[in-house]
Amino acid sequence: MTFQELSLFFEKLEVTASRLTLIDILSELFKKSAKEEIQKIVYLTQGRIAPFFEATEIGMAEKNVAEAIARAYGSSKAEVLKFYSKLGDMGAVVTQLNSKSRTQSSKISVKEVFETLTQIAKTKGEGTVEKRAILFSELLKKLDANSAKYLVRIPLGNLRLGIGDPTVLDGLAKAKFGDKSKRKLLEGAYNRTSDLGLIAETLWREGLGAVLGLKIQVGKPIRSELCERLPNPEKAIEKMKVVDVQYKYDGFRVQIHKDGEKVTMFSRNLENMTHMFPELIKGTLEQVKAKTAILDTEALAYNPDSEEFLPFQETTKRRRKHNIEEVAKELPLKAFVFDLLYKDGKSYIDEPLTKRLEVLKETIKEDGILISTKTQTVSDSQTLSLILEDAISKGLEGVVIKKLDSKYEAGARNFNWVKLKRNSSGELNDTIDCVILGYVMGKGKRTAFGAGALLVGVYDDKKDEFVTVSKIGTGLTDEEWIEIKIKSEKLKVKNKPARVNSLISPSVWVEPKIVIEVLADEITRSPIHTAGAFINSSGEREPGYALRFPRLVSFRSNDKKAEDATTARELIEMYKLQNKK
Repeated sequence: MTFQELSLFFEKLEVTASRLTLIDILSELFKKSAKEEIQKIVYLTQGRIAPFFEATEIGMAEKNVAEAIARAYGSSKAEVLKFYSKLGDMGAVVTQLNSKSRTQSSKISVKEVFETLTQIAKTKGEGTVEKRAILFSELLKKLDANSAKYLVRIPLGNLRLGIGDPTVLDGLAKAKFGDKSKRKLLEGAYNRTSDLGLIAETLWREGLGAVLGLKIQVGKPIRSELCERLPNPEKAIEKMKVVDVQYKYDGFRVQIHKDGEKVTMFSRNLENMTHMFPELIKGTLEQVKAKTAILDTEALAYNPDSEEFLPFQETTKRRRKHNIEEVAKELPLKAFVFDLLYKDGKSYIDEPLTKRLEVLKETIKEDGILISTKTQTVSDSQTLSLILEDAISKGLEGVVIKKLDSKYEAGARNFNWVKLKRNSSGELNDTIDCVILGYVMGKGKRTAFGAGALLVGVYDDKKDEFVTVSKIGTGLTDEEWIEIKIKSEKLKVKNKPARVNSLISPSVWVEPKIVIEVLADEITRSPIHTAGAFINSSGEREPGYALRFPRLVSFRSNDKKAEDATTARELIEMYKLQNKK
């Protein structure tokens, strides 16, 4: 397949407003993909040249891409950046500049483009910036305007196709089996490997049986199991009977992989975080009694002087690319290890929790940076209440309770794991992770900020779409309004994204990527919001669910992808759990 053909598919994907149409277009694209190129096409469709967890970045920032564009089209870097400032999309810039060139069509293949991008990513040493710019500019010269538009967006991480991983899985299933509902056949392998390109190539080359046989590998993240919610200890014991209780820490979810002397760490959203946490590497090598292991942990900033764990806002300061060693001394981390998924060649995800905890206890040497989470088996609500109160008195979020016989269900959110937090019964005092979908232009004082209110939503994991729950205009400082504007500037799109379901049209739509933590007084029913809304048997639209008096608490940094936000299903459960008088 030529890159020009692929770019025409990208163009169709970008302009569609329907998720079902996205799946149809992807299915058509994948059907036309040969087994030698399907993996590359899947990665490029994600705007990457490797799975998300691999630290293989093309390594070209805006100014470097601008330099390459200037070289390709006989312009200047300053002029390119001026265009970019005006248009807000490097793809639009290159379209204008390319229209003056003679390249109307291009026969360069997807394979050639992919290999050049990989070469750019691997370019190191003296003169790296210039070498990368030259390679990229030579590639641009060979492409027509539409192809160049999508190429320049790839290193900037903003392809603007509005596609989530479930939609890619739907497209693969429809292309191969003729039915998107067969996605379930691929999801288990995806949860174990976190690699859509690997799944596609395996399916194309060896068939479904080989996909189902894909195993856990040390060095490749497993998608995290997630918690459901229940309102109080009484409801929890009523539903779950006998449970294992663990403290709930508010830090970074870190999955630690040990392979001999090599340690790799991944965030909940599959990002490779190894370089950020040198003390966790040291702790793993010193304390893990296994040649190979995969551990599920929560890492928190720790004050050794006061012997206290610090709030999440402090822990987030450890997410950085520079001055890591210095900040590690100021904000050292401890990692609470609460599950073991793999050890010395054996996967434990299908073993019951009791077995995993038993093996975990044998695996971690105590009195170090890694701390085995304390557990307690409980069968009555009074004891559970006392443990919850104890956790809160220590400044923790609450507790997590787990079924003793439950497997580790990678990527799942169900009642095998349930979180109980402070004040989770009665009025809504638990925060909700929302996704910014757009914003309304500011008036008066907020005119200077460009945004006066945010349209926010939650994730419907059944439909792979984002549904609205509120507009937020309070809780933000002047600095936060400015930050919102800066963060969303590069995510602005002309039309409503295909995976957004909204009856409200904001002044500006943005790609659903920014996650914020929101607190509200309660959840109410709303005819104007789409979370949980549906058409009943009489053909009438049932109202959705909305947040009453919402305000922003914090940005979720980069520890959560948009698809990791609160789900519509969770929101409805929280609504049911409110005390209605």
